[in-house]
Amino acid sequence: MNDDHRRRVPRTDTVLADARLEPALATLGRARVKEIVVAAQERARAGEIAPEAVADEAVAALPPTAASMRPVVNATGVLLHTNLGRAPLSAAAQDALVSAAGTTDVELDLATGGRGRRGAGALSALAAAVPDAGGVHVTNNGAAALILAATALAAGREIVIARGEMVEIGDGFRLPDLLESTGARLREVGTTNRVHRADYADAVGPDTGMILKVHPSNFVVTGFTSSVPAGSLAGLGVPVVSDIGSGLLAPHPLLPDEPDAATELRAGADLVTASGDKLLGGPQAGLLLGDADLVHRLRRHSLARALRVDKLTLAALEATLRGPEPPVRAMLSMAIDRLRSRAASVAERIGAPAEAIECVAQVGGGGAPGVELPSAGVALPVDLASRLRGGADPVVARVEQGRCVLDLRSVPPEADERVVAAVRAVLA
Repeated sequence: MNDDHRRRVPRTDTVLADARLEPALATLGRARVKEIVVAAQERARAGEIAPEAVADEAVAALPPTAASMRPVVNATGVLLHTNLGRAPLSAAAQDALVSAAGTTDVELDLATGGRGRRGAGALSALAAAVPDAGGVHVTNNGAAALILAATALAAGREIVIARGEMVEIGDGFRLPDLLESTGARLREVGTTNRVHRADYADAVGPDTGMILKVHPSNFVVTGFTSSVPAGSLAGLGVPVVSDIGSGLLAPHPLLPDEPDAATELRAGADLVTASGDKLLGGPQAGLLLGDADLVHRLRRHSLARALRVDKLTLAALEATLRGPEPPVRAMLSMAIDRLRSRAASVAERIGAPAEAIECVAQVGGGGAPGVELPSAGVALPVDLASRLRGGADPVVARVEQGRCVLDLRSVPPEADERVVAAVRAVLA
């Protein structure tokens, strides 16, 4: 009986000839499609599916692209979730990525036929977004921007930094290790909770390469504390670099304590470094903004070549800066009444056991630590969290107080229907 069952499993070439697999052969490649077919055949031989269902199983298992990353719905309430790629790109940025994926004029002047400035459009857009910056440059991530500044300004010299700003972020990444890898020496000033301008002034000397101010980003120190703004350090005779981290280019009314590039530069910082894939809402990139001569010096440093961005990043960054409001900004500013209405609608369409609730979201991604964003969502039984992650269209929720919570502040309104469909599928 078992042998007869195995003999009825269709041949690989027979399944590959199924017309429904033809588009996948063109987009995924024959080898990948064959792997999927063989996996379906093995399931049939093991008796998990009927032999007649092999082709159907293979078609259902086809991924949307040849890449292994899968799109998910972020219902965690963390707007910039590092494990989910931080800022989702706007439709304009996604279109720009697709357009730039072919052959482009990334480093060609079409008018003259000669070599043009790499990423001129993105740099122009960034300069327009931060007019207080005399010069701008882009690297492949925020850490790269800081390491370029430290290497160019302080390799073999000292970086003066407050002891309370010697931070560690996710995955054991420590700022002191990064800075010392450039060949710079760290000169710590102040105490864990308090530092004064005089501490910096006493530490600056002939061997000082730069003063570094670091936004704590993912923690808050409260109580008996004091710090020194970057602008107050401008008169000490060495470049002042302010690492604001989150990529906020201008003040935001909902984040009054989050540093932004424009304010830092106006206050007197010589250079600001930031990430492009956080509150700016763009692709992963490191932003360098500040004094024109200083930025030019960094741009011409030999390390800049190793840290430069590709054409896809440049295209997405320019579209983010010139295009409509990116999703993360829309999520941040969405009115609580709108969120409540969406939560009620989603819960009603799902039916029991879904319940519309109010909850609290956060910025995430190392931005606005301690800021709570009023939100609304849908509560479900806790066991649905893992089932939703494993669904055909994964939805990533958070587990809170023994419930699976779908926080809608981090879900674009157009994805509400995906959430409803995903929950219905796991409840069926």
